[in-house]
Amino acid sequence: MKKVLIANRGEIAVRIIRACHDLGLQTVAVYSQADAEALHVLHADEAICIGEAPSQKSYLKIPNILSACEIAGADAIHPGYGFLAESANFASICESCGLNFIGPSPSAISLLGDKSKAKATAKKAGCPVITGSDGVVVNIEEARLEAKKLGFPIFIKAVAGGGGKGIRIAYNQEELIKQFAAARTEAEVSFGNPDVYFEKMIVNPRHIEVQVLGDKHGNYVHLGERDCTIQRRRQKLIEESPSPVLTDKLRNKICQAAVNVVREVGYFSAGTVEFLLDQDLNFYFMEVNTRIQVEHTISEEITGIDLVKEQILVAQGKALTFSQKDINFDGHAIQFRINAENASLNFAPSPGRLEYYLPPGGPHVRVDSACYSGYAIPPNYDSMIAKLIVHGKNRKEAIDIGKRALREFHIGGVHSTIPFHLYMLEDKKFIENNYDLTYIDGLIDEGCEFVLPEKS
Repeated sequence: MKKVLIANRGEIAVRIIRACHDLGLQTVAVYSQADAEALHVLHADEAICIGEAPSQKSYLKIPNILSACEIAGADAIHPGYGFLAESANFASICESCGLNFIGPSPSAISLLGDKSKAKATAKKAGCPVITGSDGVVVNIEEARLEAKKLGFPIFIKAVAGGGGKGIRIAYNQEELIKQFAAARTEAEVSFGNPDVYFEKMIVNPRHIEVQVLGDKHGNYVHLGERDCTIQRRRQKLIEESPSPVLTDKLRNKICQAAVNVVREVGYFSAGTVEFLLDQDLNFYFMEVNTRIQVEHTISEEITGIDLVKEQILVAQGKALTFSQKDINFDGHAIQFRINAENASLNFAPSPGRLEYYLPPGGPHVRVDSACYSGYAIPPNYDSMIAKLIVHGKNRKEAIDIGKRALREFHIGGVHSTIPFHLYMLEDKKFIENNYDLTYIDGLIDEGCEFVLPEKS
């Protein structure tokens, strides 16, 4: 491997370019017409325009990406997250073209990307799973029978869904008819696959995920868990590691379960196994994300392991240079997603030009971003401005550092979620860990205004 094309944009493209340069590899950025002035274009050794602003005409257009590889002479592709990162078809095409796909095998992506098959795999690996339908539910008659067997409320989930998308809830028979049809239509439009399956709804859960890493020689490790419970409409806003609610015994159990799941399919590369944790601290398998996660940063901060570098080394066929006993977990890390959104207006998007962009600094503060003063955030893609990561010796110190860093973060020209994050760091329920996946949506329904605290 000598030259890596990054089939992505934004902060993750910048992150991958940096890891490649640290390893002495050349990089090729691809960009849409809307991203001509993007930071990943400036940082890469070469940059090639692959199409118009809509992602379907650029970042999702496989022939254009492969053409860019041929033009630049790239021999490897890193997909980042989103776009084509979890496309088994894309990984397979890369493989057939002699390109090293920096990620898991197409077969692993295909198997674990099918939520129904992934659940069966987890069950085979001895991992607790949520009670649900035995595979795909194909029609309304079968839907009625499954709902009667499971009992309401139930989740209707797209088998090809992910990232919190493709999920609907039915609380009774009347809603089941409406939501079943809507879920299949939504799944077809969003994922090109109308198939859905049912799961018994876990009431008031927390979202826990485990970072795993495997190589092509059968070695596996985990880098601990992350608590991603602070979400709005199933989109993550704050992540932290370790989870403030897990005991050491439960932590060991859930992390080992994650490793067992990926070992079952011979998985290699970085991946994340996601779980729901109920009110009685029972955990249940939810899904596997076969890519680097947005929140991989906090696992890096508490372990000192560069996950993107490890992805690249694994893709080169190298064995992991450390085992589980070599991994030390240090302190507490929190990530805040700084998005171009107005939290006081139900997180309305706020694209536009950054009149100024002054990120924070100082001890134990990390900022991953692709933005700069004068940069225009396009309306075509994810609204992320930056990821703010803080690291303390414990959760309280991490929260205190987070307050300091957020107050130092100055963004002009667009709204951002900084006021929301500052609000949360003063919120009693957040500080006392007394919340679940419904908490933020509940605050929004109550008309909460996430405004900056007044300066004394």
